[in-house]
Amino acid sequence: MAEDPFDQVAFLGFDVFGTVVDWRSSVSRWAEPFLKRHGIRVDPHQFADEWRALYQPAMERVRSGQRPWVKLDILNRENLETVLSRHGADVRQIPQAELAEMNLAWERLDPWPDSVAGLTRLKRRFAIGPISNGHMAGMMNLARFGGLPWDIIVGAEVARSYKPQPETYLGSAAAVGLPPERIAMVAAHNEDLTAARALGFRTIFVRRPREHGPDQTTDLEPRSRWDVIVGSLLEVADALGCV
Repeated sequence: MAEDPFDQVAFLGFDVFGTVVDWRSSVSRWAEPFLKRHGIRVDPHQFADEWRALYQPAMERVRSGQRPWVKLDILNRENLETVLSRHGADVRQIPQAELAEMNLAWERLDPWPDSVAGLTRLKRRFAIGPISNGHMAGMMNLARFGGLPWDIIVGAEVARSYKPQPETYLGSAAAVGLPPERIAMVAAHNEDLTAARALGFRTIFVRRPREHGPDQTTDLEPRSRWDVIVGSLLEVADALGCV
């Protein structure tokens, strides 16, 4: 009988935005009444895409040392104001409380239909938690909103670095008290898994072909021979023998 490569794995770390939750549909749903209320003429899905498009450039300024460490909710809020201004809104005229409420959309994202059931099954064999670029309070609120049954929250804020920097993965491993080889990274993004595998993590690729909407062109297929390649978190549970 072939050796199970996950026999020694004790913790599954999850990318969250796109892998576990559907950020695009959710953000657009929260944005639609906000945009209408303020007369901002932009399609809510386009608005969500533009807001998300600023995510990586904002984190890169932190990763590169151009600015000190700040949590993702601060970057998201800055990016929100940038996108609103791009579409002609005077953010000085929008009440601060409304901007803060809109920014909370990232803590109110719907799980993919398979996510909660898949995580619940995986939790029977493994400890589970996000290794996400999200801040800890945001991850806690998102878990409560969507019923995500995490054991622990690690990731960017624990390590004070953003993926795919090695410190984010290694700091998370240290926080759960395990060496990298006893952790598997679960993600819908090849870059995330490439970085994790380089440090000794096991890897699980989950196809999410509609993360960026019907015209998605990225991460449609695995770019490497990851340890597990599946189409849902329920299929991850099947593959790892979690009934």
